[in-house]
Amino acid sequence: MSATTGFLHEGRAYGLLAAAGLRVPRHAFIDGALSGNGSLPFAPGEPIVLKGIADELWHKSDKGAVHFGTFDVEALKAEAAAMKRRVPEHPWIGGLVCEKVAFKKLSGLPTEALVSLKRDPDAGWLIVFGIGGLQADAWAPMAPPMIWPIALISPEQALADLRAHWLGRTWLGHQRGTEALTDETKLLAFLQGLWRAVAGLEREGVTLLELNPIVLDSEGLPTALDGVGTLAADTSAPVASPDPAWYQALVNPQQLVIAGVSSREGTVGRIILENVRKSKLPETSLRLIKPGSAEFLGLPCLASVAELASAPADQLILSLPAPQTLEVVEQLCRQGGGATVVYLVAGGLGDGADTEGLGKRLVACLDEHRRAGKWTPAIVGPNGLGLFSPDQALNTLFIPGVKLPLTAKPGHLALVSQSGAFLITRLSRRAELGLRAAVAIGNQMDLRCSDFFRGFASDPAVKVVGAYLEGFAPGDLKATAEAAKTLRASGRRVLLYKGGRSQEGMAAASSHTGALAGDHALQAAVLRQAGVLLAERMETFDAALAWLGAYPSGSPKTVAIMTNAGFESVASADLLTGPFRGSKLTEAETTALAATIEAQGLTGLVSARLPLDLTPMANEAAYLATAKLLLASEADAVVVGLVPLTVRLNTTDLEAITAFATELSRLAQASGKWVGVAVEGGPLFDLYRQGLRAANLPVFLTMEEALEGLRLIASEV
Repeated sequence: MSATTGFLHEGRAYGLLAAAGLRVPRHAFIDGALSGNGSLPFAPGEPIVLKGIADELWHKSDKGAVHFGTFDVEALKAEAAAMKRRVPEHPWIGGLVCEKVAFKKLSGLPTEALVSLKRDPDAGWLIVFGIGGLQADAWAPMAPPMIWPIALISPEQALADLRAHWLGRTWLGHQRGTEALTDETKLLAFLQGLWRAVAGLEREGVTLLELNPIVLDSEGLPTALDGVGTLAADTSAPVASPDPAWYQALVNPQQLVIAGVSSREGTVGRIILENVRKSKLPETSLRLIKPGSAEFLGLPCLASVAELASAPADQLILSLPAPQTLEVVEQLCRQGGGATVVYLVAGGLGDGADTEGLGKRLVACLDEHRRAGKWTPAIVGPNGLGLFSPDQALNTLFIPGVKLPLTAKPGHLALVSQSGAFLITRLSRRAELGLRAAVAIGNQMDLRCSDFFRGFASDPAVKVVGAYLEGFAPGDLKATAEAAKTLRASGRRVLLYKGGRSQEGMAAASSHTGALAGDHALQAAVLRQAGVLLAERMETFDAALAWLGAYPSGSPKTVAIMTNAGFESVASADLLTGPFRGSKLTEAETTALAATIEAQGLTGLVSARLPLDLTPMANEAAYLATAKLLLASEADAVVVGLVPLTVRLNTTDLEAITAFATELSRLAQASGKWVGVAVEGGPLFDLYRQGLRAANLPVFLTMEEALEGLRLIASEV
């Protein structure tokens, strides 16, 4: 029974579970026990299960290493010897005699569970809980297993998940025609034991423990019949954190330096400079690094980065080729100062184009200096497109103003994107959004998604964080989830779209940014448990972002629909499912609505019911009068459908549009509820949309878009 390395056998697994207070079968190694006091915890003739335990023997039944019989020492010793001969390729550990547990079953329904306790390198400790037994694979598509990151969820929250799961409903007798096999008290105690067991697994160096099956014994106690796993020494050292001062240096720099500005117009460095010069930063705060020049384009120049040692900058933007970028960062580290945060524009560092190991050198340099307690700059990128910080009207994006004219509109939204293209297309499409900052973070070679989330959490101006990611840096999934949970605990929202979910998407993400996408199901489970609003479609992300851009707090569960088109009314009713529902009017409110319809001259055309179809005969006054009534009802949100082709709506006079939009926005603010508008028309009505957006109303192209965004927000954990 010598100890093994790498493989956690069943005898040891039982001991770890029992130490956590979990029910396991009575058990003992037949040879090990007899070498001690000569007794075993079984009565002669008692039904038992003999298991052959050998190193790396995961599936004992397949190898003839499981025997059902009665307790007879000599017969069991002979059977154990036969088992040993059947598995010569596996170093023998011993014959494990186990109690044969009588457990509860239901005909035609799954009653066995599979539990996996796993130390994931990115997410930390996870508990995967699903239907087990021999048919586990067949049941999984119908009832996917639950995934619980223990750092983010409590046993009580896990019990709520289990209660709603197929297996939990079966165990608790909530399936039609079944009786309870156990109760919630026993299940909660079992879950609490799993949480305790993780601490013991961590101490023992266990990385995985799979329990299959877990059954309910005659008293309804969950009992692990089998358990095997893996062990490994954790040799990874924690990632050293950058100086938190980087955040203000990035979004609110007072001294900014750019390297790589060319005399040729249209080049990356030149575009960055032209954009930066339009900011509120005074010219005296800007410098260039340009060897051989004392002055360039009217700005003072430094001969090299060495001069920053005595006159440091808050932010240094490097628009240089990859090899020169690495040299500058190494020089900064050697000289012990120069810039709080360095933004790397170049690719070719740690991605598919890096054939010389430049990225590894960069990471090693930063890590060496931080671990030694030496000054080290915080690095954004590489492969970064820039940032936009409206408070200073600071635009460091290398997109010319003629392509992306940005209006400095400070607000409560923070956007962070691994893809620069994703970021700028959102800035282009949603110019009305009030922003604290919008940052393209590139390959996350140093500052990672979790760092940006923590930076936003430290900024009281940020109420909502929107993020696009293609992959997590090693170990950063857990850190990102924990940072998101901190944001949620302080009342902020986190909205995320995760790209690279398919094998093809993972390959594209890797070639694009050098980041591996990882397992989407695991990532999604961890992020949702942290309270992240995880959009499955980009359109849903954009819609939720528009809503949260106007209304950072609140979570509408009841929605009133008001349109001037029958198809919108019908289609909207079909969409009011899931976490929210269509609101209902009281008898008095229905009477008031009928009176409003009559006052607007729409009697005989409009029915006083929800969803409300005002017909194309409704004008702005009818909309406003009805909106006021609906906002006084139980509805948390009102979605207004405006098919603008009707002659009753003024869609060309900006003054009239502004008056209507302003009053609709005022009604929303006075009620403390959400109002959004869908304008279902072509480019001819862009002015109309612009006027509505100017009044801080979220505007959508379709009712479906508006309601999909609301549904995601309403699903918030």
